[in-house]
Amino acid sequence: MSDSALKVGLVDYRAGNLHSLRKALEFAGAEVTIVFSWEDALGFEALVLPGVGAFGQASATLPDDRTALREAIGGGMPCLGICLGMQLYFEGSEEAPGEGIGVISGRIKRFQTRRVPQMGWNQVEVGTDSVFRGVDPLLVYYANSFVCNPVEEGVVIGFSEHEGQRFPAAVRKGNAWGFQFHPEKSSKAGLRLLVNWVREAKAVRGAAMAVGCEDETVRREAK
Repeated sequence: MSDSALKVGLVDYRAGNLHSLRKALEFAGAEVTIVFSWEDALGFEALVLPGVGAFGQASATLPDDRTALREAIGGGMPCLGICLGMQLYFEGSEEAPGEGIGVISGRIKRFQTRRVPQMGWNQVEVGTDSVFRGVDPLLVYYANSFVCNPVEEGVVIGFSEHEGQRFPAAVRKGNAWGFQFHPEKSSKAGLRLLVNWVREAKAVRGAAMAVGCEDETVRREAK
C-alpha cells in the first residue's frame, strides 16, 4: 500500500464479518485497520462505520460521552457511515433504545411499507455532491428495514423509493457522508463510489492539515 494511501479505521461493533467492506475500501485506495474501540478509531485519518449489526447493539459500543467523537467528525476527520453506520449519525432509532452519535439531528424510523425489509437492488436519484461523480444513473444494493428522517435541511444528497415511500439514500454533513445502501455489494458502481469517497476524504484531510499548519504559524509569529 502506498504511503499516500488514506489510513482508515473501520469500526467493528462485533456484529458480523467486515471482510467484503475492507477489501472494497482497499481496492478504492485506503489502508484499512479494523478497530474495536472508538478511542482507537479517532487515531486514524478517516473513519468508516459499517452496516453490519443492529442499532441497539452498535449504540451500546459508543462512549457514554459522544463529545470527542462529534468534535473529531466536525473538526476535519472524514467519516463514512454505511447502512447502520449512517443511522448512527442520528440521535436515536425506533429499532431500539440507545442514542446515536448525534452528528445529524433527527431519528431513524421503520419503513411504512408492506414489504419490510427492503432487500435487493434499487435506483438512487443522485444529487450534485462530488461523491457521485461518474455514477449516474446509480443502481445499488439495499438490506434495510429502517430509514433516516433528518430534521436539518440540506443534508440529504440522494433519494430512493421503496413501494411508494421516498427516503434518503445518502446524506452528507460537512465531512461526514452516509449511504443507506451497501456500496461494497453494489458491483462496479459501488466500488466507484468508494473510490470517490477516498478521494474526497483525502482532500478534506489535506485541507484540515493545511489550516492547522497556518494556525500554528500564526501562533509562532505572535510570540
